[in-house]
Amino acid sequence: MRTAQAGSAVRFGSAMALSGQSNYARSVTARGTDRPLPLSVDRTSPVPLYFQLAQQLEAAVEQGRLPPGTLLGNEIELAARLGLSRPTVRQAIQSLVDKGLMVRRRGVGTQVVHSQVRRPLELSSLHDDLEAAGQRPATRVLRNAVEPATAPVAAALAVPEGSEVHVVERLRYAHGEPMALLRNHLPPGLLDLATDDLEAGGLYAMMRASGITLHSARQSVGARAATAEEAGALDETAGAPLLTMERTAYDDTGRSVEYGAHVYRASRYAFEFQLLVRP
Repeated sequence: MRTAQAGSAVRFGSAMALSGQSNYARSVTARGTDRPLPLSVDRTSPVPLYFQLAQQLEAAVEQGRLPPGTLLGNEIELAARLGLSRPTVRQAIQSLVDKGLMVRRRGVGTQVVHSQVRRPLELSSLHDDLEAAGQRPATRVLRNAVEPATAPVAAALAVPEGSEVHVVERLRYAHGEPMALLRNHLPPGLLDLATDDLEAGGLYAMMRASGITLHSARQSVGARAATAEEAGALDETAGAPLLTMERTAYDDTGRSVEYGAHVYRASRYAFEFQLLVRP
C-alpha cells in the first residue's frame, strides 16, 4: 500500500444521510493511497458527536493513517461531506488543534502535524522510546567535554565536588523537529563517549554495549518557562512552557552511572503515569 505524501489532500465520502439510520458512516481517502479511512458517528450514543469524530481523527493521526502534512480541507466542506453541522466539526477539529495534532492554515484548511510524543515513566532512553514509536529520532551533540563537578552533580554521582566528570549536551529531534535539550553528567572513565556514537544512537544503548546493566533510577518531573537560549534551540518562543526531568540512574551494583537534566517542548511531549490504588 502506498503512503500519503506530505501536503496531500483528503477526500471524504458522500454526505448523504443514511435514511432511517442513527449512525453515519463515511470514508476518507488521502490522495495517493488505496485504503479509505472510515469515519462514523452514533447519534444514539451519549458521547457528543464532536468527541466521537475527534477520537477517530486522533486515532488515525496516532496510527499513521493520516500522516503529517495531510490536508483535511475547510470546515464547511468537512461538515457537508460528513453529514454533520459545522459547529460540530469545528469543535472536533479545535480539540485536535489544542492537542497539537493539527494546525489551521489560512486559505488552505486544516493540516495534520506530527503527533505528540507520549512517554511512559520507566527507565528507558528518549532515543529508544522515539525509535520504538516510529518517530525517527536524530541527535546533534552540542557539547562533549570534561568539567569540574558542581555540588548537585557531585552529590548525584557520589564523587567529590570539583572532581572531573564527563558532560554531554545534546539536541534531540523527532521527524526532523527539535524535541528536547538533554544534559547528562557521567563519572569519568565510565565508557567511551565519542561524539559520532552519541549522534548515532542513545546513551543507554551505549551503556548496554559497554556491559553496564541499568537497574533503577530516581527521577523528578516538573515544568518551567523556556529561556531565550532554550527557545531558540527548540523552535519555541521565549517563555513557552517546557517540561523538565531530572534523573539519577544506577547500575546493578548500586553505582551512580548518570545524572541527567532534560527539558522537553510541552507542545510536542508528554509524560504518562499509571496510577494504582494502594491495597
